[in-house]
Amino acid sequence: MALPNAYNQYANSKIMTATPAQLTMMLYDGAIKFCNVAIKAVEDGDVEKAHNNIRKVENIVTEFRSTLDFKYPVAQDFENVYSYIYERLVEANMKKDKEILEEVLKHLRTMRDTWEEVMKNGKQR
Repeated sequence: MALPNAYNQYANSKIMTATPAQLTMMLYDGAIKFCNVAIKAVEDGDVEKAHNNIRKVENIVTEFRSTLDFKYPVAQDFENVYSYIYERLVEANMKKDKEILEEVLKHLRTMRDTWEEVMKNGKQR
């Protein structure tokens, strides 16, 4: 059983040594992963699994919202997007609606790709 423990130690080390930008990327990746799992669960009729994974995405979106710094005007734009995504997640969870989840997934991927570009551009300076 040493292998699962070694993986957990590696994953924990990766998180503990990540920069804030890398942590943000990890959160986007996690939200996308959980959204995909929720979509599959809805397709399979697994209501509990769908609910649990939608809640994980909601929690990540809540974390993004809690870290916004409103001294920068762009923060309000992000708040508006995160608020919309969160509302759609709540609706998707109530209805177990695959189409809403696919819409959310599209938004999350766009935001993740944009964040990846920001990280790349930041390294070039």
